[in-house]
Amino acid sequence: MFIDSVKLVLSSGNGGKGSVSFRREKHVPLGGPDGGDGGKGGDVVIVCNNNAHTLANFKGKKELSAQNGQNGDKRNRNGKSGANLEISVPAGTQIIDDESGEVLFDMTTHFEQKILLKGGKGGLGNTHFKNATNQRPDYAQAGIKGQSLKVRLELKLIADVGLVGFPNVGKSTLISVISNAKPQIANYEFTTLTPKLGLVQVGEYDSFVMADIPGIIEGASEGKGLGLEFLKHIERTSFLLFVLDPLRELSLKQQFQALSKELEKFSSKLYERNFGIMISKSDSIELMPELKEGFEVAFNELKAYLKALKNPERFIIKVSSLQSIGLSELKNELFKHITHM
Repeated sequence: MFIDSVKLVLSSGNGGKGSVSFRREKHVPLGGPDGGDGGKGGDVVIVCNNNAHTLANFKGKKELSAQNGQNGDKRNRNGKSGANLEISVPAGTQIIDDESGEVLFDMTTHFEQKILLKGGKGGLGNTHFKNATNQRPDYAQAGIKGQSLKVRLELKLIADVGLVGFPNVGKSTLISVISNAKPQIANYEFTTLTPKLGLVQVGEYDSFVMADIPGIIEGASEGKGLGLEFLKHIERTSFLLFVLDPLRELSLKQQFQALSKELEKFSSKLYERNFGIMISKSDSIELMPELKEGFEVAFNELKAYLKALKNPERFIIKVSSLQSIGLSELKNELFKHITHM
């Protein structure tokens, strides 16, 4: 199950109470104070874990707390510190204050650890309060209470290239043939219901990560379809690959315009990202000569439109994932652009 957003109330542990105690032993009639200190409350620690891929572990959970420190005891025995609460999250998870919207931490590095909330300090036992004028202090400190915070965990996948396109245009097929990802593929729309990551190998030693999200439809920025919910997963990508389908009713230019419009409404930064364009299903055009002339007109119309943009296309490549046409060229172009930006 892919879960990319959860809300939690996190609490650090309370400090334990200091002890009020006096030494009681035979032959020691004037035993003084011997109350131990309370233990420290546990911290709330955020840990970045590359072995986690979703936030599904937190499904159904609302409140999580670190352990309280134990109270001090007689004979100067200090209370045990409370265990920390470790929140293990996938790389790409943002820890957000749910009330203010402030991003507190952005966890991107494996094994990275951040203390979100510190546990309360344990109280001092009465042995600390003995002095020349007070030989028998009958009080100790209460432990300091821990902290609580309502947070939102937001997972944004980390990838080099993000795929953008309408449903059923060939994005899943592409990522399945050039990477190690194994998405569901079928001849109907919305087969991709969750984001997918794939590692694309370029030559013997180089590689990059590609992200596929559910297809975007017109009106996605108003909540239609599935793509809008997952657009945040390509916010971190350094390069976008628009996948256009020459067999759709909309022309290539109209597809690109519609997709760009939805990106712009979602995020101006995403809209301004460097991009390339892949024309999918090019083998279909070769198999149907009656479509060739119309395709060339649509292809040239798209090229002319792109020349007028402030962010011109980095490349346009005709690809057939099923026939392995243009795949090597596509991988090399993508790798070249993400490594020279």
